Amino acid sequence: MITHPTGIFDNSAKAYKHISVTPLSAAMGAKVSGVDLSCLTAHQFREIEHALFRHKMIYFRDQHLTHGDQEAFSLRFGPFAEDAYTKGVNGHVNVQPIIREADGFEPLVFGFGWHTDSPFLLRPPAISMLYAVDVPPFGGDTIWANSALAYHALSETMRSIIKPLSVHMSMEKVVTLAQTEMSPSNSLLGRIAATRDMDNLPEAIAHKVAGAFHPLVRTHPGTGEKSIYCDQTYSSGIKGLSQDEALPIIDFLIKHITQPAFTCRLRWKGNTLAVWDNRLGIHQAFNDYNGFRREMYRTTVAGEVPA
Repeated sequence: MITHPTGIFDNSAKAYKHISVTPLSAAMGAKVSGVDLSCLTAHQFREIEHALFRHKMIYFRDQHLTHGDQEAFSLRFGPFAEDAYTKGVNGHVNVQPIIREADGFEPLVFGFGWHTDSPFLLRPPAISMLYAVDVPPFGGDTIWANSALAYHALSETMRSIIKPLSVHMSMEKVVTLAQTEMSPSNSLLGRIAATRDMDNLPEAIAHKVAGAFHPLVRTHPGTGEKSIYCDQTYSSGIKGLSQDEALPIIDFLIKHITQPAFTCRLRWKGNTLAVWDNRLGIHQAFNDYNGFRREMYRTTVAGEVPA
């Protein structure tokens, strides 16, 4: 399904006093410039937060950040979220390394498939940020889709159908794919691949496979904006519906959210920081940079129980 709905696109930049904003696409995304994230003023941060909620994903070029700088910037939005996959770097437990070496080809990469971060948790991360240190000369992009815009583009009837529903979010598909497609290793997904027996998973992983139920249509606590809370990677069912009933709804919504009209794509450069709101969009990484090194560091900000 391809649609280019007219009259609902407004990713234009607001006039800010302390930052400069340049939209990335018609649907979402924007570059923020004129700031040094290692020494922000309170006025700059308030405008950055406003820009994030407006554009769903924002990014900053030419930022020379230490792990401490990234931690400090993350904490301006709120406390750190639980990280479902990694243990952090030495001395900075909330800075998560996402690194693949040039000779480290794997059939799956961290962040593959359309997803919102860790929705199987009772309180999924509200905001995620990723800082690029070393990037391939080409490939390794990230793409986002605006699930709030996609919700707005649905018919009134479809919105009324999905509004009362709760989606089951589970890590089961990730575990199954890692077990069947990868060999055990020290990589993020390789460690999950080592859990070969689905009936005897470690308690921490079993808890994430059990997952959580969240509203299929959630409301942003800061702006009141509604969005579709559904993705390809973690959405596994709908409360009260059989799989035969639920999967067509989930499949339709994923195809609807991820059509090109609702997306933006970021070409990474070194010293780029991207920040996105998991409550208003989904994203995915690409496995298209075999033979090149990619080094990123992620932090996540704690969210609320979705409502």
